Amino acid sequence: MAFYRSSGNIPHKRHVQHRDPEGTLYYEELMGEEGFFSDSSLLYHRFIPAAIREVTPWALPDQTLTANDPLLPRHFKTQDLPASGAGVDAVNGRRLLLGNGDVRISYAVAAAASPYYRNAIGDEMLYVHGGTARVETIFGNLDAWEGDYVIIPRATTHRIVPTGDAPVRLFAVEVNSHITPPKRYLSRFGQFLEHSPFCERDLRQPTDPYVVDETDVPVHIKHRSAAGVGGISGTIHVQPHHPFDVVGWDGCLWPYAFNIADYEPLTGRVHQPPPTHQVFEANNVIFCNFVPRKVDYHPLAIPVPYYHSNVDSDEVMFYAAGSYEARRGSGIEAGSISLHPMGHAHGPQPGAYERSIGMESFDETAVMVDTFAPLLLGEGALAVEDPAYPSSWNE
Repeated sequence: MAFYRSSGNIPHKRHVQHRDPEGTLYYEELMGEEGFFSDSSLLYHRFIPAAIREVTPWALPDQTLTANDPLLPRHFKTQDLPASGAGVDAVNGRRLLLGNGDVRISYAVAAAASPYYRNAIGDEMLYVHGGTARVETIFGNLDAWEGDYVIIPRATTHRIVPTGDAPVRLFAVEVNSHITPPKRYLSRFGQFLEHSPFCERDLRQPTDPYVVDETDVPVHIKHRSAAGVGGISGTIHVQPHHPFDVVGWDGCLWPYAFNIADYEPLTGRVHQPPPTHQVFEANNVIFCNFVPRKVDYHPLAIPVPYYHSNVDSDEVMFYAAGSYEARRGSGIEAGSISLHPMGHAHGPQPGAYERSIGMESFDETAVMVDTFAPLLLGEGALAVEDPAYPSSWNE
């Protein structure tokens, strides 16, 4: 995140001696992006963070991807994925839905604590669709609940612990880059501008870091590999000391949470294009969200979207809650995911165009992911596809 925070016990100046009360040196780690020419943080460890006691392979969940061929708009019903068992966690239990060289989109229904986990490929965005969880990280903890985006920077060691009676349901997006607020929302120094639909006050920061005294702790690492499925492999490092041994840190790189209900929608007299609803961006990936809002107020306005062909991107919509007016009659409901690929004009289902005229507000919550390379289909999507969806626009 592009603003500075200091947490816990740090020295008065960076890269100088920092000792515990007994005089033992702490070990400083610089965690930085883009070759240390972008955001970074300094963390102070009790033990050497590079130490590895044992290395074993980690068999990742099925990463196989199949081309969207023949080219079709598609509907996947995550609500039909099997309920999680007592031992299913939010890392190993992810069902891959869609992916390409820039992004992987999964869904998980998790009842158990995940292993300690580090994504060495890119940042992760976890959207909490249901339930509650505590995201424990090397920086501190974040409590998360329905409607939260949790942004976890690349290579942040963390685990996801469900905290309620029900499993936590996660729409998980992993990019091969970094997830940031859109540049047009920020000043040249990184502060949110007045026209941004959210700001620093809306971002929840982690608690102070804390030390866990355990030894021989496995950490699951997802990383690039030419030998893995889709160029992705998994490795388990057993660390001699618990990775949560940080006594303090400071910098501009840290995980945070942001609830979709704190997003202030921008509206107009006539229908506004999708970039109006943008919330995050990454390399070749755009994130938007659609929230309950007043709709177009021109006397002749048609509030639902016009038919559109985004000729450079595939569009994924995750319908989180409410009734999405443009999709009524298509079989889509809360928990559904649609894929509208480049090359296919899409828009309201039959009847929605006329039915929306005169409406003053929409009660809908959805997360959109646009990708600038074609998306392929994962095993999770193929397991819950609605075959009737491509014909749902027919009169």
